[in-house]
Amino acid sequence: MKQFVVFSIILLAFAQCKTPKTATNVSSESDNLYRRTFHSGVRYKSLGQTKEAIRAFDSCFVARPTDDAAAFGLAQCYLMLNDKTNAAKYTELASKLDKGNRWYTQELAYMYYEQGRFDESAACFKQLVELEPRNVDWWFGYGEVLKRTKKYSEAINAYNKMQDQTGLIPEISIEKFNLYVQLKQPEKGINEIQEARKVYPNEISLIGTLVDYYFNNNQMEKGQAMLEELVKADPQNGRAFLFLGELYARQNRKADSYEAYKKAFTGQGVTIDQKVNVLLTFYETQFKVDPEVVELGKLLVEQHPNEAKSHSVLADLYLQLDQKKEALAEYKKALEFDNTKYPIWNQVLLLEYEFWQFEELYKDAKTCVSLFPTMANVYLLYAIACNQVGKYGEAIEASEIGKELVIGDKAVEAEFYAQLGEANFMIREYKSGIVWYEKAILTNPANLLIKNNYATRLALTKTDIKTARELINAVLKESPNNLVFQATEGLVLLQEGKYKDALTILKKVNETQPNERNYVDYLGDAYFFNGDINLAVENWKKAKELGAKNKSIEKKISERKYVDPIY
Repeated sequence: MKQFVVFSIILLAFAQCKTPKTATNVSSESDNLYRRTFHSGVRYKSLGQTKEAIRAFDSCFVARPTDDAAAFGLAQCYLMLNDKTNAAKYTELASKLDKGNRWYTQELAYMYYEQGRFDESAACFKQLVELEPRNVDWWFGYGEVLKRTKKYSEAINAYNKMQDQTGLIPEISIEKFNLYVQLKQPEKGINEIQEARKVYPNEISLIGTLVDYYFNNNQMEKGQAMLEELVKADPQNGRAFLFLGELYARQNRKADSYEAYKKAFTGQGVTIDQKVNVLLTFYETQFKVDPEVVELGKLLVEQHPNEAKSHSVLADLYLQLDQKKEALAEYKKALEFDNTKYPIWNQVLLLEYEFWQFEELYKDAKTCVSLFPTMANVYLLYAIACNQVGKYGEAIEASEIGKELVIGDKAVEAEFYAQLGEANFMIREYKSGIVWYEKAILTNPANLLIKNNYATRLALTKTDIKTARELINAVLKESPNNLVFQATEGLVLLQEGKYKDALTILKKVNETQPNERNYVDYLGDAYFFNGDINLAVENWKKAKELGAKNKSIEKKISERKYVDPIY
């Protein structure tokens, strides 16, 4: 069905000069001049020289004010200039001058429609269909105008007249359905759709019309049945599958719901945001997301591989399932496509810290502080990474900046002081290190890890074994089963010369954590001081393989004796 638009018609009568109605009083020379002027107007109009065409037609109309062709020529030119007022004026005049010219009437019908003068348009269309009852375009136009004037029954009749000649057309059946609904006769409308479906059983617009009607009127069972028919007829209709998945989810038909959502995610018409919303709903409502939800997340990534949000949502799902390595990989992938989202950076840095991936943490945190220079937590993780990879000057600088960004958070403030303490110990500024660690403990006395780390530095540097003992005793009193703290006590015992006790504790720690490089190094020292040189060297070699940072490890292995640690 062609669109309902204003037609621009060049008539046969328009293309030739008419004999004037007062021909007996007009000379042949005058006729020739008129024809030449009129044909000039036609030529100008065809060339798009609209203003010149208007001047020519206007000359004709002045010479012969009863000539409908000149009036219609002016109407067409004004229409080309989008001057609808003058276009209507001259079209009306042409129609009055030649009341039998149906093409003028048609032009008026469409023009009135465009101007919103629907009653006048309807009158024109009525005249047209009476003149030519087999013209389906005019019946369609008549139905459209009658619909605009809310004469719904008459509009239905017009559409029926049209379909008497064209047969059933799905779009027209839908128009009639909508009109019956307006008339509060929905059953007749439904019958129209069902009759059309006998001819077009798989026409999705017909099925979709019933789907919308039933759901909008809370007839859920009928709506669902039609929706299931719709997805069979249109298996690529992602939006329909999306709605169906939601319905099945409400009915707790989990398997059916997931299957529908899979087809929605790979179908057409579903945006990435709609897919993300589905996954977020599962994320928020399931304590531990089902494996099928993760599969949907993977489909999201497959369908939108270059979107940061697809990777970050899948990462969130992995994280909820405690699949942290997979989560980290997806978060980092998300940053490749959009590095402006702080929450994603935060997850990456925290997971790298948790996995002790300090080289990666150093690189990523350094980038992150350049992007988010006011985030204290980023500076803290940057400082930690700097200390772990031996960038002590950067650790001090990051900590100095970061601690100034802390507002009202004593715990974070204490962490910065501790990192300053750690960095100063590592560059052998022991007095400064002690000052900063003491300040950290004073700021947050409840932080056992800071006390443990301070005790470790005091013991390794033999700066203050007594204080180291007091600190580790206090820590173990609060958390006696913590392996980190037990390892520190083993180190303190070594420095106190209590070698058997140290060996007992460090063997126990290494049984549980056999691949922690520092603990293996300490265990080697304990074996050495207990007289077992072979086991000492064996553990030092293992510590080296694990990446021990103790710069004395090579010398201990080569000389087969204990050497004070250097970091």
